[in-house]
Amino acid sequence: MHTPVLSPDALTLALTGSVCETVGAAVAVADFPAPIGAVVEIHRQAETPLRAEVVGFRSGRTIVLPFQNAAGLRPGARVRLVRTRTTLRVGDGLLGRVVDAHGHAIDGMPQPVLSGRVPIDREPPSAVERPRIDAALSTGVRAIDGMLTCGRGQRLGVFAGSGVGKSMLLGMMARYTEADVTVIGLVGERGREVNEFIERDLGPEGLARSVLVVATSNEPALVRQRAAFTATAIAEHFRDQGKNVLLLVDSITRLAMASREIGLAAGEPPATRGYPPSTFALLPKLVERAGRTCHGSITAYYSVLVEGDDPDEPIADAVRGLLDGHVWLSRKLAGRGHFPAIDLLSSISRLMQQVTGPEQQEAARVMRQVLAAQQENEDLIAIGAYRKGSNPWVDAALDRRAEIEALLRQPMDEPTALEDTSRLLCKLAQLCQTKPSPAPPAGNLINR
Repeated sequence: MHTPVLSPDALTLALTGSVCETVGAAVAVADFPAPIGAVVEIHRQAETPLRAEVVGFRSGRTIVLPFQNAAGLRPGARVRLVRTRTTLRVGDGLLGRVVDAHGHAIDGMPQPVLSGRVPIDREPPSAVERPRIDAALSTGVRAIDGMLTCGRGQRLGVFAGSGVGKSMLLGMMARYTEADVTVIGLVGERGREVNEFIERDLGPEGLARSVLVVATSNEPALVRQRAAFTATAIAEHFRDQGKNVLLLVDSITRLAMASREIGLAAGEPPATRGYPPSTFALLPKLVERAGRTCHGSITAYYSVLVEGDDPDEPIADAVRGLLDGHVWLSRKLAGRGHFPAIDLLSSISRLMQQVTGPEQQEAARVMRQVLAAQQENEDLIAIGAYRKGSNPWVDAALDRRAEIEALLRQPMDEPTALEDTSRLLCKLAQLCQTKPSPAPPAGNLINR
């Protein structure tokens, strides 16, 4: 007997099941062979239907996670398949808007008219089809553009503990970057800080050419995880239009925590510090979607919240190995009021040699030598035991301290073009290799 093959549309209309159990946030559905990633609808009495997503299978049952509060759910509730694949509406109407993880506007303005549609979970570009990264992208931040120059299509991490200035640094880059479009994913952010980021860190100028995707910490794990993939899908849309896109995701650690909740709810065994194996498989699937293609580029910065300031905690260690460089923020520098609090000796851009000239590369090498010598002799300098003339690099650090700080410190409202940063860095490196003249007032190097 021939069994007819149902089309996807027919399958969407025909497949139903019923709720048989809940365990924590997860809902088990009986007689419901929907594929992983499918969106379903759970009917509730006297309530609007509850949207959920299939995340796994256990003991012959399908495990789904709701996108909303599951209040009003009861045993035997009918579950209906809505669609087998999740897509997202995209278009230029997203610019200047704040949307949720599903792409719906949440900024109080009318929903944008969007003509395009893209899958949220998309395969990364083929490795052999990626062009080489050979051009720099200016962020407006002197410490990054001068010492950790980033290429168009590069992926970097911003690593720091809590309260060290990650969001402020990302906001400064979003406001002053030379990228055509900025897409910002706020994953698991505190609700209070969303408007602060928009008004204080981003500003009207930055918002006008940005798209914000927001999932706050009180939302379900599935929504927080989806926010990062929605931001990436929007960035891919603008990249495919030939634009250079700056993608900022804050933070990849909260994405990993959301993935941990989903994996444990689906029945995965916990592994390193409670993270299931699927979390470490998820991270490369996300970050590999950024990069350069023959159409445009996505330059990505992923902030990493380092638990207990431990650089070897599992998520930081895994992300560091996936990216093309890392920017470490120092709590010690932040405590001194040094912004941005970038520890240059612990940071690196793996593509700086490919996107900068020999003069800037040599200047950056000289500055690292000076900063390293100062750090190694910091205790002797602090107690006055260092004898001038013992180390020329330490002498340069002491003689040019004002100029070095003027270059590396930067107010949020003081952007610097990439060419100006390179010129200032080369000039300072030359000064560090010559005998000092009478010291100019602090800040003169920047003003000259």
